[in-house]
Amino acid sequence: MPRLGILVPSSNTALEPLVARMLSDVPDVTAHFSRFPVTRIDLSEGGLAQFDPTPIILAARLLADADVDVICWNGTSAGWCGFDTDHSLCAEIEAATSIPCVTSVLALNDALHTIGARRFGLVSPYTTDVQSRIVANYASAGLHCVAERHLGISRNADFADVPPATLDAMCREAAATRPDALMIFCTNLKAADRVATLEAELGLPIYDTIATGIWKALASIGATPERITGWGSLFGLPTGARAAQADSQPSGHGAR
Repeated sequence: MPRLGILVPSSNTALEPLVARMLSDVPDVTAHFSRFPVTRIDLSEGGLAQFDPTPIILAARLLADADVDVICWNGTSAGWCGFDTDHSLCAEIEAATSIPCVTSVLALNDALHTIGARRFGLVSPYTTDVQSRIVANYASAGLHCVAERHLGISRNADFADVPPATLDAMCREAAATRPDALMIFCTNLKAADRVATLEAELGLPIYDTIATGIWKALASIGATPERITGWGSLFGLPTGARAAQADSQPSGHGAR
């Protein structure tokens, strides 16, 4: 039975229940979680230091004890720290555990690459400076934000309390510019289960970062992510188009 190992920020409460529901369509696959300390999302020295590789690798080693088939960093720090940080983290985790590693942000970039997206809308709970860093990192990789909405929240635990109606409204506003795709950028938002409904209403692909991590993790072990239905168009993207993350991702930079 395939096992997904998932790295989760310690204060995250949305991801695990959503993943459990998502994987109900694939009962032969199980998900196993490991946490490391993350309590705030900001660009302070302490905020950025939460994503130092050392505690993340320790958490990954615990997942390796469970003989998981892939390890997924289901978090979005590469959005403001720079995409290269996720490439490096994958390499370090693979060296430490001998288990393939994927990440939500690199998987998101893979999905955008697959559909040829260049103009995107961005929805997040983050503060203005974090949101601006995300937009700048994508711009440096040739992907342009044509609409964004954010909530100005920095305490990670509070992200899970954002009402779904608020997220729906943010998506509708960001979709008004008709981007190639819409990103819901945070793995502690209760949004992944709204994607299919919003895609049908708005008529454009919407990629939630909880879902992108699971999509890539399943694809990486040949576990046919298209078996997951009702969670948006992401899971129906052609498997053959999914190049290895290191070969297909933008290489934008940002300060850790």
